[in-house]
Amino acid sequence: MEEADYKSLKDPEGYILKKGGHILVALYHDKPVGVCALIKMDNDRYDFELARMAVSPFAQGKNIGWLLGQAALDWASKNGGKRIYLESNTLLKPAINLYHKLGFQKTVGHATPYERCNIQMACDISKREMTE
Repeated sequence: MEEADYKSLKDPEGYILKKGGHILVALYHDKPVGVCALIKMDNDRYDFELARMAVSPFAQGKNIGWLLGQAALDWASKNGGKRIYLESNTLLKPAINLYHKLGFQKTVGHATPYERCNIQMACDISKREMTE
């Protein structure tokens, strides 16, 4: 964990929700198995950062990451988002593949507080159709 991780995890209400972001939780048989956050960004290039996306190991392979990602992009679109940004690490191959399937493409140039970040991705959702 890095300094920026602790900031968002210690105060999700102040760091994410009060700034116009959102936290999504995926349920499987009424149990939480996945989570992600949309953090409102204050810049001209991106509207939200997709962050803290994780699915419990026992729930992986059940399409939950895909559904969670779709729900996050739907929420961002409904709340005025047009460009979504994320940071990751290429060692997380299943996550990178999921982001590509969701429509994210590699980008560069955004300053990151994370040493472990070695890939930045962005997705234009302005023309995206909402999922059901």
